[in-house]
Amino acid sequence: MTLFRLDGKRALVTGGSRGIGLAAAHDLIRLGARVTLAARHEDTLKTAANAIGAQWVVADVSTPEGVAAAVTKAGDVDILVSNAGGPPPGKPSEVSEAAWQAGYDTTFLSAVRLANAVLPGMRQRQWGRIIAITSLTVGRPAPTLPVSNAMRAAVTNYLKTLALEVAPDGVTCNTVAPGYTATDRLKALHDNPADTDKLIARIPARRFGQPNEVAAAVAFLATVEAAYMTGQELLVDGGWSI
Repeated sequence: MTLFRLDGKRALVTGGSRGIGLAAAHDLIRLGARVTLAARHEDTLKTAANAIGAQWVVADVSTPEGVAAAVTKAGDVDILVSNAGGPPPGKPSEVSEAAWQAGYDTTFLSAVRLANAVLPGMRQRQWGRIIAITSLTVGRPAPTLPVSNAMRAAVTNYLKTLALEVAPDGVTCNTVAPGYTATDRLKALHDNPADTDKLIARIPARRFGQPNEVAAAVAFLATVEAAYMTGQELLVDGGWSI
């Protein structure tokens, strides 16, 4: 028996045109899965999909229509990787109601809608993997990321609760919580070299993580071998949370 293979499985990866989402999709393909990438911007999405051998669909999963388009294109989804871009920074007391709503739709409600859309098929087939990308800030909130802190915590606890319901059906629900990872978002949030050096000095591994290191955790949770792991939050943070 060949271990850690996903031959014949279909995967949908949202936010899949770059960063952690793209790295996760690449790993799933290497394990044999057929992957569909969903994102909002066609140019970068098409380029990314062609580079790794995935199919793609332009979809804004913060809307019901976008979720429906993504799931329809992917077909019978066995593996869902729910990955949403992070809400913008700000002071908690100054976040507008519109910003809270946007974070709710993009980060939290998208995860719920996607799960609801793929679950009937997973339960019928008695096999499924629902994996959401969250953040280490679920347990250690970042002072300037109130919307992200709140919505990613909501996703984490939603999937822990859903895991209890669907475990008898062979469906697992887990989250992967990256630490400081070298993505475009990290560069945008920490663009001062002096501040970056201070941040790295606080990470026990003394470096930023790489998207492929987070992707490896996602790929493992998608495998048959991870069938007894559900309702878990898997931290990939270089020791930050110790």
